[in-house]
Amino acid sequence: MSTEKIGFIGLGNMGLPMAKNLEKAGFSLSVYNRTIEKADDFKAKSTVFTTITELVKNSDVIFTMLTNDAAVKAIYEEVLTLDIRGKLFIDMSTISPETSKKLAAAVIVKEASFMDAPVAGSTKPAADGTLIIMVGGDEKDLQRAEPYFQKLGKEIKHLGENGKGIAAKLSINYFISTIYQGLAETILLSDKLGIERKDMLDIINESASGSGATKVKTPLLVNDTYAPAFALDLMLKDILLAKDSGADFPLSKTLIETYQSAHDAGFGKDDVIGIINYLKQ
Repeated sequence: MSTEKIGFIGLGNMGLPMAKNLEKAGFSLSVYNRTIEKADDFKAKSTVFTTITELVKNSDVIFTMLTNDAAVKAIYEEVLTLDIRGKLFIDMSTISPETSKKLAAAVIVKEASFMDAPVAGSTKPAADGTLIIMVGGDEKDLQRAEPYFQKLGKEIKHLGENGKGIAAKLSINYFISTIYQGLAETILLSDKLGIERKDMLDIINESASGSGATKVKTPLLVNDTYAPAFALDLMLKDILLAKDSGADFPLSKTLIETYQSAHDAGFGKDDVIGIINYLKQ
């Protein structure tokens, strides 16, 4: 068991179950969240800090799991004012490659280490510890982080230098955005043709077109309820990041138009597969 002190910043839909898995594994854990109530469940076994500075000072390895570029930048602006020599920062957020590489450079100048390690998988894989972790950074830092990654994911892919983890994450989410729009359109077509949703989804999931992505959204489509495991607004953010990083393909314009219009119509807080409610309008 590692004796390093672990810090975790960001206890949202993904961060909370991930931090819980580190706690369950018995690591010395501290947590911070801007909305402090989200940390209540950690008070019994871990340390809850009310400032970023306290958490960083009292941690050797610091995970960040935040919503977007602005949130990550805000955290690291404070981090970079501190003495962080020898510490390892692991950002698991989905942000732009440019922001990630700039943060890496700034952390390294301060004689600390930085890895981008975004994940594939939503809230259930986060809770189950079965995420796929895509890593950009030095091999030595990966070796240091591996005991923690093993409690968070079922597969760890080291893809190269800083920025490569984010590059892979934007690529996979681009693909998933096409799957979800295609799935929603298919279900709407089968609805029009009088096929029960459960029957259509059974056919999809048992055929070559089925995947983990279609299976995890099946209960939402069958029940026609869209509580967010991964919000539509987050997928829109990732599609736009992919566009800025070079996604200029025939589907790109359609995806952006659809997800942006769904956001504008008020569906952004729903689960991403809730795009079906926008498409059927």
